[in-house]
Amino acid sequence: MKLFTAKEMKRIDAAAEKDYALPGLLLMENAGRAVANEAELFLEKQDGRKVMLFAGKGNNAGDSFAAARTLANKGWSVSVALVAEKREYKGDALLQLEILQKCGLPVLVLKSAMDWDRAFVEASLSDLLIDGLLGTGFHGELAPDFLRAADLINAVKTPVLAIDLPSGIDPDTGRAAHGAVKAELTVTMAAPKPGLYLYPGASFAGKVKVAEIGHPLRLLAAQAGKRELVTPALIKPRLRERPVNAHKGMAGRVVLFAGSPGFTGAAALASYAAVKTGAGLVTLLTPLSSQNVLAVKLTEVMVKGMIERTPGVLGSGAVNEMLSIAEACDASAIGPGLGVAEATKEVVREYLTKCEKPIVIDADALTALNGHTEILGKMRTVKVLTPHPAEMARLTGDTPESVDNERIAVAARYAAAWQAVIVLKGAPTVVALPDGSVWLNQTGNEGMASGGSGDVLTGVITALLGQGLAAADAAIVGVYLHGLAGDLAAADGKIGLAAGQLCEKLPQARKKAGE
Repeated sequence: MKLFTAKEMKRIDAAAEKDYALPGLLLMENAGRAVANEAELFLEKQDGRKVMLFAGKGNNAGDSFAAARTLANKGWSVSVALVAEKREYKGDALLQLEILQKCGLPVLVLKSAMDWDRAFVEASLSDLLIDGLLGTGFHGELAPDFLRAADLINAVKTPVLAIDLPSGIDPDTGRAAHGAVKAELTVTMAAPKPGLYLYPGASFAGKVKVAEIGHPLRLLAAQAGKRELVTPALIKPRLRERPVNAHKGMAGRVVLFAGSPGFTGAAALASYAAVKTGAGLVTLLTPLSSQNVLAVKLTEVMVKGMIERTPGVLGSGAVNEMLSIAEACDASAIGPGLGVAEATKEVVREYLTKCEKPIVIDADALTALNGHTEILGKMRTVKVLTPHPAEMARLTGDTPESVDNERIAVAARYAAAWQAVIVLKGAPTVVALPDGSVWLNQTGNEGMASGGSGDVLTGVITALLGQGLAAADAAIVGVYLHGLAGDLAAADGKIGLAAGQLCEKLPQARKKAGE
């Protein structure tokens, strides 16, 4: 499902009227009906009868006026509160307000302290509040009257339905202004917006429903950008079925370069995740001093030791062995728990410049690239980088906060600059391609915020690469299956969820994704 920015939606609305002769008033009427229908479903479930709408002065206000009239016609008790006077309205929103007033619905203009007190009492006694204060045109901070209205909405215990976006949420970045409205349900028009799925916006939006309000599909397709939600419909066709007569050599041969004394868990999790994602043969190359520990941990993985300079620190002779084993495999991964000694980082950089098979670069291998990202442009193979925001910040010179706040833009920028698939981990995980395409994943939960979850993701993507998926598909499918495994594992509780539990749920996640 494509995601649309505020500018794209503005162009779509303008083109609908200019090129398709669709009046804005008609689209507004359809939007109001869509909101009213969702409100009616909510009220029926809650056995409620009273609705209060808060309106700004833009198109969102017009949508709320149409919704108020529709609900009143259906027999619900409806009232409307305005943060602006009638003279401040214009265009279609003004027409909708005039229709509303001619229908005799109660309208309260919030001016005096008594007006605000009355609104608070009425909101407290309502069964549902509808937030029509601000929509896709919002950026920055809430103006005083809008902030006061948002504070009122948030202060009462009444559930909230937001029109298009909760007021105070940036439609493109998900940034939340101080006092932003927190909704249980958001009905967004025509197409989803990135800010509804990026945090913190996602935590304010509640459940998101997309309302079809009459925009021609041809118009939406023509204006669609390169941002998309990862959905089950997107995943199923990308999963490869295994023939009945398959043998392990047909199921993907992968090798992981990972683990060092004290960090063997990362190597074990990544390797085992590759097994549980369906890789036919998994080989783990680890510093010689870690070999015995990992051989005991991993019964389904071939564990081999690499040449060391000192315990846990790779020697330069390890590169030739790494290349030789990788040549016999379909894909490789490098980094989890490998170590950050300078000698080890030199080995990593040399291997990356010489490897020719698809590769996942994670953890300590990303650290080895700090100050050496030019290597990425010289690599002879496709590569998938899986940084979390702090690792991405070290690679780019940004701060973790700026990376997290602009995760779509950052991932897209460096996917193009490095000619790599970027998997920017977090909530939500973002997959970006060199051509500017970006996917936002929706699976996963806060219980996955534990050590080792990222190592599991590395193993998942590596296994999918080994099974012949293109780098983009391996990344998209990988983050989806990884998150879905986390959701399945969380059935017994999110707090205390261990990374190893994700591995055990991977076969079930893959089966569910293919249904």
